[in-house]
Amino acid sequence: MLINFFLLLRKTGIPVSITEYLTLMEGLNARVAGYSIDDFYYLSRATLVKDERHFDRFDLIFGAHFEGVEAVFAEIAGKVPDEWLKRQAEVRLTEEEKRQIEAMGGWEKLMETLRKRLEEQQGRHQGGSKWIGTGGTSPFGAYGYNPEGVRIGQKESRHRRAVKVWDQREFRNLDDKVQLGTRNIKIALRRLREFAREGAAEELDLDDTIRSTARNAGLLDLRMVPERHNSVKVLLFLDVGGSMEDHVRICEELFSAVHTEFKHLEYFYFHNFVYESVWKDNRRRHSERISLLEVIHTFNRDHKLVFVGDAAMSPYEIMVAGGSVEHWNEEPGHVWLKRLLAAFPKAVWLNPEPVPRWDYTQSIQLTRRLMEERMFPLTLEGIDRGMRELM
Repeated sequence: MLINFFLLLRKTGIPVSITEYLTLMEGLNARVAGYSIDDFYYLSRATLVKDERHFDRFDLIFGAHFEGVEAVFAEIAGKVPDEWLKRQAEVRLTEEEKRQIEAMGGWEKLMETLRKRLEEQQGRHQGGSKWIGTGGTSPFGAYGYNPEGVRIGQKESRHRRAVKVWDQREFRNLDDKVQLGTRNIKIALRRLREFAREGAAEELDLDDTIRSTARNAGLLDLRMVPERHNSVKVLLFLDVGGSMEDHVRICEELFSAVHTEFKHLEYFYFHNFVYESVWKDNRRRHSERISLLEVIHTFNRDHKLVFVGDAAMSPYEIMVAGGSVEHWNEEPGHVWLKRLLAAFPKAVWLNPEPVPRWDYTQSIQLTRRLMEERMFPLTLEGIDRGMRELM
């Protein structure tokens, strides 16, 4: 089984060597991993994977090869007891019943009611429309339905209607080695190019060599120049997790293409909307944050700003302090977006959602206005238009 796993890693492009495989065997013989599948996972990843960019691909192969293995994610944050939130059943409502359920009456009312529920509730609750629990129509809990609620203790989104998420969620990094479909994207990106020569003289200047050789009575006189590089500087902000899981493939193709086309590239991740901090590694996004003010003060005004995201979220996440689904943001998201646009005026937003849906999603309309209509579809034609806008 382990030999097949080793060969599968190599086949999928992870550069695993025999030496690393033998190191894994030594670790197993020394009982470093014991009998825990989690210990074996970390031991095999530590010994076989040299570059953390391959971690995501390794996870996929590991899960597919060792069937039945499930990753253990972080526990629910907050003070809500876990036993209240064990999934018992998913409520099944008709469309008419769903339409009859009214919103709580706005963000402040929703959070005020949640605080009261936490103070009053004494036990686990299933079903119903008031208490924090499972399988009901309450705006607080898991595996139920409410058009505007706080999701607590649910593995993943179902209706995508929550205005706040009480769970710590794990997002994966985009793979910059995805090649399928990137060629046409590269062609579209090449419209945004400014070439400059810098560094050591390493490239032959053929025209100048011919002229110098002729002037030198036919004796070869080689002339070298610095290599030409794309001098465009790009700041790439990528939305990950939630509804963006539907668009991982096209985002990975874009990410891979951008990595090869632009020498001066810095990328950051965010979830749904930009706030006071972003991150570089989704595995460490809770512990290694980068201040957005630091980004603004570090990079020059000549950087091109590119957002990639579906802009599909609760309007609270854009317009209200504390509106983020994952943390309490002291200032609304639109304030931070305006600061970025003021620092880097050449900016576009690439949206993977089909254009016909934009007019029916309030958050997309808000984002388009904030971007001054510089939102383009994440298609070849849309990327081409976006690059024209940045020129």
